[in-house]
Amino acid sequence: MNATLILPVLKQDQIWKDQTKFEDIFDVDHFINYLKEDVHIVRDIPDWFTEKDDLFTSIKRTVKNVPKYASAQFYIDNVLPRIKEKKIMSIKPFVDRLGYDNVPMEINRLRCRVNYHALKFLPDIEEMADKLATRMRNRTGSLNPYMALHLRFEKGMVGLSFCDFAGTREEKAMMATYRQQQWPRRYKNGSHLWPLALQKRKEGRCPLEPGEIGIILRAMGYTKETQIYVASGQVYGGNNRMAPLRNMFPNMVSKEDLASKEEMEPFKKHVTSLAALDFLVCLKSDVFVMTHGGNFAKLIIGYRRYMGRHRLKSIKPDKGLMSKFFGDPYMPWATFVEDVVITHQTRTGLPEPTFPHYDLWENPLTPCMCRA
Repeated sequence: MNATLILPVLKQDQIWKDQTKFEDIFDVDHFINYLKEDVHIVRDIPDWFTEKDDLFTSIKRTVKNVPKYASAQFYIDNVLPRIKEKKIMSIKPFVDRLGYDNVPMEINRLRCRVNYHALKFLPDIEEMADKLATRMRNRTGSLNPYMALHLRFEKGMVGLSFCDFAGTREEKAMMATYRQQQWPRRYKNGSHLWPLALQKRKEGRCPLEPGEIGIILRAMGYTKETQIYVASGQVYGGNNRMAPLRNMFPNMVSKEDLASKEEMEPFKKHVTSLAALDFLVCLKSDVFVMTHGGNFAKLIIGYRRYMGRHRLKSIKPDKGLMSKFFGDPYMPWATFVEDVVITHQTRTGLPEPTFPHYDLWENPLTPCMCRA
C-alpha cells in the first residue's frame, strides 16, 4: 500500500493484563533502521493528528472487517482507499489477517526479515538472557547441554482449553466457576463440556500435564540427570501438580532459580519482558520441548529452523497419540517406549514441506530459506 507504519500497539491480553508497549521490549532504533529500505516507520502518531484518543476506538478510524488470510489485493482494494480518505487508520485485530499463499513472494521474505532480523530485544534483556543460558550450562561445574521445556499449564490456559484434568472435586468446581466467569458464552450451563473435553483430548488439543510430559521424556531416554530450564507462568495446581515431573527430573530450574531477586527486579515491570527472557534461553537450548501450541513455541521452533539450529532438537509431542497411550492401562512400559520413540522420530524440528495456510512462523522453509 506504500503506507507509513506507526510503531505497533501490542494487544493487551485478557488473562495476563499486561500493559507492555512495543518500545518496552524491542530496540526501536534497530527496528526502524533495519527496515528503512522496505517500510517507512515513525515512532508516534503525528502532531497534526488531533484524534489520537479515538484512533483505536472510533469505527471511522478502525479497519475491522479484514478476513483471515486476506490477499494482498484485498488490502489494495479495501484498506488503501480508507487510508487515503482518513489519512490515518488502525487495523485490528491483525492476527492471521494476511495470507501466505496469496501475496507476492517478496512480502513473505519481508515477514522473515522483520521476524528474524528487525525485531530485536532491548540490550538489557539480551544480556540477562545470555547470563541465564551461561548459568544453565555451568550448573554442574563444567559445560553441559540443557533442555528447555515450555510448560503451558497456567490457570488461564487450563481454563481456556475447556479440557478435563485430574484433580479433586473442589478443584473441578472452582475451575468450572472460573470458566463460567471468564467465558460465559462458551460455558453456557456446562452440561455439554464433558463429551467435548473427551473429544478434544483424543484429538490432541489439550495441554499436556507436567506429569505426562515427564513420562514422555523418560520414554525418549532422558534421565534424571538431564538439566532442564522451565519456561512457564504459575502452574495451575502449584507444587502438587509439579511434583511428578520434579521427581522424575530433579535438575529442573527456572529463571528465578538462576538469578537473584535484584537481577530480576527490572524485568518484573512487564510480563512480556519475563517472557522475552524465557524465549531467548529456550532459543539457545540444546533441546527444546513444547507441551502445547501457541505463538511462543511456534516462534522458537521457526527461529531455530531459520538460523540453522534445526540440527538441535525441537520436540513437538504428538498429543493425540499420547492420549491413547495414557488411556491404555494394559500397555507394557517397553511397548510404550518403543511407540513414543518411533512416533517422534519425525517430530524433532527439521524443516517441513509447506501447505495451504501453513504457519510461516513455525515453518519458514520456502519463503525465507530458499532462493527458488
